Amino acid sequence: MGTQDIIDRCERIYRDLDFGYVHEWKARTGGKAVGFMPVYVPRELIHAAGILPVGIMGGGDDVEIIRGDAYFQSYICHIPRSTVELGLAGKLDVLDGMLFPAICDVIRNLSGMWQMMFAHKYVRYLDFPQTFNDAGREFYRAEMAELLVDLEALSGIQATPERLNASIALYNANRRALAELYDLRSAEPQRVPTSELYLLLRAGNVLEVSEHTAMLQQYLAAARLSQRPLRDNVRVVATGLFCEQPPLSMVRAMENSGCYIVDDDWVLGARYQLHDTATGANPLGAIVDAYMSDTVATATRYVEGDDKGAFLVEQVRSRNAEGVIFAAASFCDPALLDRPMGQKALADAGIPYTAFTYSENTGQVQVIKEQAGTFADSIKLWGAVA
Repeated sequence: MGTQDIIDRCERIYRDLDFGYVHEWKARTGGKAVGFMPVYVPRELIHAAGILPVGIMGGGDDVEIIRGDAYFQSYICHIPRSTVELGLAGKLDVLDGMLFPAICDVIRNLSGMWQMMFAHKYVRYLDFPQTFNDAGREFYRAEMAELLVDLEALSGIQATPERLNASIALYNANRRALAELYDLRSAEPQRVPTSELYLLLRAGNVLEVSEHTAMLQQYLAAARLSQRPLRDNVRVVATGLFCEQPPLSMVRAMENSGCYIVDDDWVLGARYQLHDTATGANPLGAIVDAYMSDTVATATRYVEGDDKGAFLVEQVRSRNAEGVIFAAASFCDPALLDRPMGQKALADAGIPYTAFTYSENTGQVQVIKEQAGTFADSIKLWGAVA
C-alpha cells in the first residue's frame, strides 16, 4: 500500500464525526469504547480492560457550534463547545464512557457538565499529581487503581498483570513506531509531509493500537521509497498545540509557507512518554513510574525550578531546527501563560521565534500562512537573533 492510500484512509477517519470505525469495532468484538479528552490518559489501562480507547479532540472545522455555546462562554477555547455539540448531536453515543484528564478549569467544568448531560454513561475526571515525590506517586497510584476498578466493572474483563503487560508492550511498540516516524521527518522532511504525519497521529486516536502500529509501519516503508523533492524550507518546531488541535487546513498552510515542521506537540498523549514502559511483576507501578519520571515537558505539567523552556531549547537543537512557532488555541490559559517563559529561554539561546493563536474552526488560515512565511523568510535573510 502506498503512502497516498494510507493517508486517504486517515483523512476519512479524521473527517468521520460519526466514528464509524468505533461502531464497526464494537459490532465485531462485542467490546466497550471509552472516549478521552487531551492531553494524556494511561491508554494501557483502558486497553487491558478490553475497552477501545477513543481520543476525542472536538469537532474541528466541520462542526457548526449552536447548542455548545449555551454551555460555555463564546470567548473561551473552542474544543469544549464543539465536544458538547458532538455529544448533544448523538455523535458520541457509541461511547460507553468519557474520561476528562486534568488540563485546565474548562475541561474540569466540562466533566461536570457531561455527568449531568449523560447521567447514564460512565464519566470520570482524572486528576494528576503536580508534586513528583513519594506523596505524588502514591496519590497517582491510588488514582490509577480506582480507574482500573471502574474500567473492569464497565467491561466485565479483569485487567490481570498478564493483560496489563501485553497492553504495555503494544503501546511501547506504537510509541517506537511514532518515534521512528518523527525521526524520519526530521532527517528527511520531504519524505514525511507534516500534514500526513498529523493525519497518521489523528488516526491513532480511533484505531485499535496494534492496527495503528501496523499502519505506521506500512507508511514508514512506503515513505522511505518515495521520491519527493527537497525544498529550500526553514526547519521549525511548532509548540503550544497540545490540547485543542489545529484544523488540517492550518497544518497545510503552515507546511506550504516555506516551513518544514521537524517537531511539534500535537496529539501529545500518543508521545507523552520518552521511553518504553517496563513490563514485569508490577505493571501498574510501571505505568505510574513512567508518568512520574519519564515524560515530555508541556504547559500542563509542573516543572520545578528555573528550567521552563529548557526542554523546548533541547528540541530545537536535537532536531537541528532554525526557529520556533508558538501556536496556541485562543484563550488557552496553560499555553499562553507558559509562552513567555519559553520565549525567554529561546531568546537567551539565540533562537528566533514567532507566535499566533488559532481555533479549531479558524478562518485565519491565510493570515497564519503569511505570518509563518514571513518568519521563514526572515530566518533565511538574517538567521538567528543575537
